[in-house]
Amino acid sequence: MTEKLELHDPWLLAVWPGMGHVALNAGLYLVTKLAMRQIAHLSSRDLFDIEHIEIEEGIVKLGPLPQNRFFVWQDPKKKHDLIVFIGEAQPSSGRYGFCHKILDAAMEMGVKRFFTFAAIATQLHPSTVPHVTGVATDGQALKELQEQKIKILKDGQIGGLNGVLLGAGTERGLRGIGLLGEIPFFASQLPNPKASKAVLETFLKMIDIELDLSDIQKQADAMEIKLTELFEKMKSALQEQSGEQGFTLPGFVNEEGETDQEAETVQEPVLGLEARERIEKLFERSRRDRSHAVELKQELDRFGVFEKYEDRFLDLFKKAE
Repeated sequence: MTEKLELHDPWLLAVWPGMGHVALNAGLYLVTKLAMRQIAHLSSRDLFDIEHIEIEEGIVKLGPLPQNRFFVWQDPKKKHDLIVFIGEAQPSSGRYGFCHKILDAAMEMGVKRFFTFAAIATQLHPSTVPHVTGVATDGQALKELQEQKIKILKDGQIGGLNGVLLGAGTERGLRGIGLLGEIPFFASQLPNPKASKAVLETFLKMIDIELDLSDIQKQADAMEIKLTELFEKMKSALQEQSGEQGFTLPGFVNEEGETDQEAETVQEPVLGLEARERIEKLFERSRRDRSHAVELKQELDRFGVFEKYEDRFLDLFKKAE
């Protein structure tokens, strides 16, 4: 399952899809910018049902199961190596047992400390800098959060595996920290790179890694414009309905770190020939030089097709045979 490596006090970061894509986008950014490589995977066979089949030229093929992969970056300073676990989807059952399997694998690699990322939805305006809120598995980790001036989530819940893994780690005596990026509640289903950047900045400071965040800042700036426009349209529409000029959006706070997927079927984006060719060229460049993977990720996000290409994207970081 895993490549044998000599690691130096490795720290684990585990991420899954969730509100605002905060955790997943942050994890993918680390894998891409640090040129991490895949070193292990966990089977999905007992966690997920096949929900659809693929058809190619009339021939039925079994739909793919979500992947669960470990990636590694080895610190040239030999202080803390970093292992990033990326789960492509959250199973509907067996979550607690699965979290223990993840920790089993991580502990085999020498991990004694781990992090998760998630989102917290508040009345945040899209133009406001998001806060990062933290939770800890023990008093010492809580003290570290306080020393970093990180707001503490004193009460509430963190749903999904980004929360359950913290509970499993507590049982195992591992020191864990959950970092939650603040997102506007009205746009919880839209990507929020601004919140991803906020949790990344906090995490990188704690693990003492320097990383260029300019690319995710560009994504954050572009999304802020779109979300601000959406907010103003919603506000105007609600003002017209209420007849009140001073009307504001109603308050709503959701302190769960994850949310279930929408039940309705969403129409997949249709790519034109020019867009498909550009994506394929970027895949080819990224295979030769992984520094192009950042540009590739940006284009997949721009066209709204990252999920369709996610397996191929992560395969770029497999160890070359």
